Amino acid sequence: MGPIRACSVALFGPAVYRGLTGKPSVALTFDDGPSESTPRLLETLARHGAAATFFMTGANAARLPGVACAVRSAGHEIGNHSYSHSAFCFRSAGFIRAELEQAQRVIALTTGVEPRLFRPPFGTRWFGSRVARRLNLTEVLWTVMGRDWRLNAGQVVARVVARAAAGGIVCLHDGRELNPNPDIRATLEAVDRLIPLLRDRGFQFETVSQLCLMN
Repeated sequence: MGPIRACSVALFGPAVYRGLTGKPSVALTFDDGPSESTPRLLETLARHGAAATFFMTGANAARLPGVACAVRSAGHEIGNHSYSHSAFCFRSAGFIRAELEQAQRVIALTTGVEPRLFRPPFGTRWFGSRVARRLNLTEVLWTVMGRDWRLNAGQVVARVVARAAAGGIVCLHDGRELNPNPDIRATLEAVDRLIPLLRDRGFQFETVSQLCLMN
């Protein structure tokens, strides 16, 4: 099997952005939730029998604890996406640590699970991001960004399918930062179309931890 690939930026520490390349699997990941639309996404994933990883913001989990719990009950993996979804660039290590710790507490309280994975808001890495390792969090980026907050479903599908590869981590969104009632119709339609298309190409769907053999 091929290696797990990580960004080797010494200033910010390593971050996983691809899993093992020797098996035909990809990881679907969703940022910024939970939102009022997350249950519809859970229905789509359940209909297709696909596992996913949800990087939750603590503020949204606190606002919608029942939805956060539903993600866990559906068997999906949960990661930390900070508390308030503030960009970490130029922020102090203390600010970043507080964001991660507060999100950890809220997510654990609402879902019963303490995340082991972390994805920085906007994918912005900064010096203080090193505190994630001190909290036993593995930083996870992505191989393919769907840009589902700005593209239509067809464009999202074409973008992801063109870049899909074994061990790939696909970044999509079940929320829009901290906005209530976000419009994620493009995401929902794209996921409904993507899963069978990628399966036809021989891909299976795993969580990030499964893809990277972290379990």
